[in-house]
Amino acid sequence: MDVNLSLAGLLFDLAHLAGDTPRALGYRRAANAVLRLDRQITPLVEANTFKAIPGIGPTTDRIARELIHEGSSPFVERGVREAGQEAAIARLRGLRQHFLSRAAVGEILSRPGSPSRAKYRGDFQMHSLWSDGAEPLESIVEACLVRGHSCAGITDHSYGLAIARGMTMEAVTRQHAEIDVLNTKYRRRFRLFKGIEANIRPDGTVDMTPEELGRFEFVVASPHSLLRKNDDQTGRMVGAVSQPGVCMLGHPQGRRYNVRRGVNANWDLVFQAAARRQVAIEIDGLWDRQDVHYELAARALSHGCIFALDSDAHSNPELDSVDIALAHAKLAGIPQQRIVNYWPNTRILEWAKGAWDR
Repeated sequence: MDVNLSLAGLLFDLAHLAGDTPRALGYRRAANAVLRLDRQITPLVEANTFKAIPGIGPTTDRIARELIHEGSSPFVERGVREAGQEAAIARLRGLRQHFLSRAAVGEILSRPGSPSRAKYRGDFQMHSLWSDGAEPLESIVEACLVRGHSCAGITDHSYGLAIARGMTMEAVTRQHAEIDVLNTKYRRRFRLFKGIEANIRPDGTVDMTPEELGRFEFVVASPHSLLRKNDDQTGRMVGAVSQPGVCMLGHPQGRRYNVRRGVNANWDLVFQAAARRQVAIEIDGLWDRQDVHYELAARALSHGCIFALDSDAHSNPELDSVDIALAHAKLAGIPQQRIVNYWPNTRILEWAKGAWDR
């Protein structure tokens, strides 16, 4: 059991029960403090040092002790029953499945075997000032170099996603010119690939024309709408991975921790279609996404899929979110050779170009 994740979930349960009150804010603060810890709480609780962590109080300490010694928290469960909120809490708990805490990620990455953190070459979903990111391109390049990366793929949003300040095609021309300058400046040290994150429409098409897609070195297709619907969207997702030019399915579920379950689909059919065209299934490492998670990734692997492990960073510190993607890949047992982030530049370009012919 990921004790830190379980404890945070119980604290979010109490925040829900407390409604719009200062007490709810305190429970959320404690939950986030637990999720930020890079160590499992068990030895801290047993050593009576857990309460010394900012944001942690006596109630959190009590719940943690119950969880460690009993596997659940009678205190929280009693509160749920007395509030008559069993159904609401069960729904919220369903939105927290198959996530990993920071402490769990660190433990998983410390295990031997692939995929290797040290040999990871570069991140293929990230956002800059050209859309809804916080960093200029050169700052991103430098941040990647600090992390030991030798390449990256910029995937600012397409114009169809106005809420994310999607780029016009005129802006794309200017961005590509800037990328050319940077690739000349950092030659032999770093290669920046020209990508785009296109939005998947309800009918499974993406929000750009084939001619527009052809201007990029690789194309990520991602769902950003209909993420709270229970309707079956298998056809939509199969359509996206079947589209010429698309070589990666970004954060396929569109799920968010404690917020939404995301797209409802027959994922086995989606993975089969992706495997036929060698469209990479992304494991998005942003903490509240972790999408796809390790169990779905293992299913995709069984269908012959390849993968991309990315941060989906919107600022340079978020580049470290790739560790979460690596942890899910390790739990899923994905061989390193099936992950595009480890491929040489020439193979990446050949694979992406092949998305027009496969």
